[in-house]
Amino acid sequence: MPSDALARRGAHDLPRLVLVTRRTPLEVLIDQFGTYGQARFYLASRGESIDWAETTHQRFEASFARVQAAVPSDERRVRVDRADLASFLFAPDDVVVVVGQDGLVANVAKYLDGQLTIGVNPDPERYDGLLCPHAAESMPQLLAWLGSSERSRYRVQQRTLAQVEREDGQRLLALNEVFIGHRTHQSARYRLRVDGREERQSSSGLICTTGTGGTGWARSIARQRHLELTLEPEAPRLAWLVREPFPSVSTGTDLDFGLLEPDASLEVVSEMAAEGVIFADGIEADRLDFLTGQKARITLAPQRLHLVVPTPLSP
Repeated sequence: MPSDALARRGAHDLPRLVLVTRRTPLEVLIDQFGTYGQARFYLASRGESIDWAETTHQRFEASFARVQAAVPSDERRVRVDRADLASFLFAPDDVVVVVGQDGLVANVAKYLDGQLTIGVNPDPERYDGLLCPHAAESMPQLLAWLGSSERSRYRVQQRTLAQVEREDGQRLLALNEVFIGHRTHQSARYRLRVDGREERQSSSGLICTTGTGGTGWARSIARQRHLELTLEPEAPRLAWLVREPFPSVSTGTDLDFGLLEPDASLEVVSEMAAEGVIFADGIEADRLDFLTGQKARITLAPQRLHLVVPTPLSP
């Protein structure tokens, strides 16, 4: 099923391509130590080599160059670093091309509303490519597909997002999961409400995951607790898991796992006087405070990520 952005675009219109990247490990090291030589010396003095960072940087640069070379000269393009996403204004008909690891897709998803997203994996030896399944060499075919009515080569997955809303209107979106708990992962205290039931809990916090996030943090928790957790990325459903709930005279452990259907919600009321937080997709820098008396409501988000993926081959 084509996305709204694809349907709005005429056959002869060229979209703006938004190329989303992040600094490579080598660039981060040079920023940290001032020069390449100082970064190399620092690592060498500790018995480490800078070679891995150089190799990663070279592979990224080569892949990004291939992506850029595939873009026609008359097609508008702009490059955006991950650090600048919050201040960047996406147009409704932009096509977003993420060149990097899977987490970068999650970083950008919360700023989108129906724009087609293409994930390019610049280094298959280092990155899984679950959300970035395309090689840089596939860009000519992907761009041709964007301007064609033929839909057999690729398809658009509409991946579910979660949203969490505070009682004051502050909101976060998550492609993978929402975390609610103590900032330093000490015991989090709160009241949990779901399906007409309520329980006071003390735990290591809780997460609410989408199908996309079901292969990450949530999968680790589920395996540790021997839970069956099967969520499809496009299914309009979330799962929630409480981490290490502690039974006491004032706290319970009965409400520790469940599914949220499209019209359901998970509500949490903080009893943390300090350091209570909410964050999405592991980005603690974008956290919301979650202190005593504040409330959080987690539901399915109204928007979805429109991710371009290869069409499975027929058997």
